[in-house]
Amino acid sequence: MDPNSKDYRNPDAVLDVYEKPPLSTWAFLSLQHLFSMFGATVLVPLLVGLDPSIALFSSGVGTIIHILITHRKIPAYMSSSFSFIVPMVALMKTVGYAGVAQGTIAVGCVYLIVSLIVGFVGSDWIDKALPPIVVGPIVIVIGMSVAGSAANNAMMNGSHYDLKYFGVAMFTLFLTVLLNMYLRGFWSNIAILLGIVGGYILSVALGIVDFSKVISTPWLKLPAFDLMFVNYMPKQIYWGAILSFAPIAFVTMAEHLGHIMVLDELTHRDFFKDPGLHKTLAGDGTASIVAAFLGGPPITSYGENIGVMAVNKIFSVYVVMGAAVFAALFGFVGKLSALIQTVPGPVIGGISFVLFGVISSSGLRILVDNKVDFNEKRNLMIASVILVIGIGNAYLQIGTFQFTGVGVATVVGIILNLILPKYALSENWDDDKDKWEKDKKTK
Repeated sequence: MDPNSKDYRNPDAVLDVYEKPPLSTWAFLSLQHLFSMFGATVLVPLLVGLDPSIALFSSGVGTIIHILITHRKIPAYMSSSFSFIVPMVALMKTVGYAGVAQGTIAVGCVYLIVSLIVGFVGSDWIDKALPPIVVGPIVIVIGMSVAGSAANNAMMNGSHYDLKYFGVAMFTLFLTVLLNMYLRGFWSNIAILLGIVGGYILSVALGIVDFSKVISTPWLKLPAFDLMFVNYMPKQIYWGAILSFAPIAFVTMAEHLGHIMVLDELTHRDFFKDPGLHKTLAGDGTASIVAAFLGGPPITSYGENIGVMAVNKIFSVYVVMGAAVFAALFGFVGKLSALIQTVPGPVIGGISFVLFGVISSSGLRILVDNKVDFNEKRNLMIASVILVIGIGNAYLQIGTFQFTGVGVATVVGIILNLILPKYALSENWDDDKDKWEKDKKTK
């Protein structure tokens, strides 16, 4: 049966893409996604000087937009992108949010232009450019590239190492793993949420959590929207902002491709063909444009939520939509938003060890399932280069433009795959003439 058919059901799924959870469990499953992405979502605006509530609201709205544009076929969560932090910080100190907004709109426009090109050209080239030997290591890199962030959250209290923090992170990690292994049914499905709650309770007992902001924040609080044409009128075109943001769109685009690859592997589907890469790019770009008009940062797909799905095998697009609705609503509920912001770094770090690790393990599974032979020099060279460049974050920087290690690894891997011959000349095929002849016929 065609995996992209509506009649197909992934045998590995607890809930497949089109399936709705029971009302009694829906909220818990969605809140689990909300907690997983919350820390990264609010960290971006805090670093650049934006209102976290706007980022939370725009992430929810952006996710719903993406899901609708992709015809409810892809369970992807969209939220604040870290790739634009450097130019955002610079712009907020000079021209203010008006420059950030124009740069964010430029990012969305780049996505939409590329989506139109892909719509005309098609996506058949993806199978040739991204075979398992390229996709597997890239997926591993996507998980491993943020391992440092997880470790930093788990160990560091500000600028110094904190053994108490590390203890909380390890407690959260082991609790989550044990709950996932030993619980059944519904409780097993929300093991990540239970792990976060357990780690949070321990943090409160150890005095790590600060409730002062929760107490001072009102129950209902309107996010400080910075609405274009309402709060301000664009007085000029900030070409510097546009030219600094637009190229970085290709970085997040590469990461977006990687996330779709992981979702393809988890759900046993081919989202590059249905609904199509042009739809996923259009959804991502439109989400960023909407965020710009609201006062939020650029938006991209999130690996944290993919990690949740990889652990609990719940791929329901309705669960992700529920998380998006909660995010949008919590942007208006001051105390709830402030309470979630009190979840300390070590709890996020402990959970991230599981989530990011599972993403990387999915890359290993791609290599194993496709029986990639590392005795072949071609495969060994491609995988080795992708892994070291990506995990080492060997980024390309020209002026203020920075192409992340994940993006560089993806591009280098694709180039090597396209230019390297099937076999190295030094490889001796005398003992395997049948394989040699078979390969010649397929070329």
